[in-house]
Amino acid sequence: MRSIHDLTMHEAMPGHFLQLAHANRYPGKLRAVLASGVFIEGWAIYSERMMIDAGYLDNDPLMRLINLKWYLRGIANALMDQAIHAGDMTRDQAMTLMMEDTFQEEREAAAKWVRAQLTSAQLTTYFVGTLEHFDLRRDIEAAWGDDFDLKTYHDKILSFGSPPVQMVRAILLDQAIVVE
Repeated sequence: MRSIHDLTMHEAMPGHFLQLAHANRYPGKLRAVLASGVFIEGWAIYSERMMIDAGYLDNDPLMRLINLKWYLRGIANALMDQAIHAGDMTRDQAMTLMMEDTFQEEREAAAKWVRAQLTSAQLTTYFVGTLEHFDLRRDIEAAWGDDFDLKTYHDKILSFGSPPVQMVRAILLDQAIVVE
């Protein structure tokens, strides 16, 4: 039952639905071209953790455990995605990682293996994006100091659409946008 709460936070509020509602307020070709899967999926996972940290479901410890289980899956998915494309992981090794270490059912793990084969580096976007969003928030909190307000921060970052997180960082911290 708690997994449906986590899924709702990810897909709806305050996850994808909220993020896309903000993005759709200011549609444009540039925003469409700059849309970043890392920003989008990272926001959804970040928002799940934000809700848990804010005490969702009266600080239910099982809800936190479910959230951590899904986060663990995201880490494993990123590891697997990178390893199989680098030639460092077989299907059997990936299935073991997913089923034994991150509690995925066999059908889910098999589908994830196929997904990783078809969408190189997409599974990585969840974990990498989450780290980028938490790093950005930490840096903005430090830069804004006592003026930091979480709602203002969220409204601000979502107002840019879904660009790469490093572009949002550069804009908010008045830094040059460097493309490497």
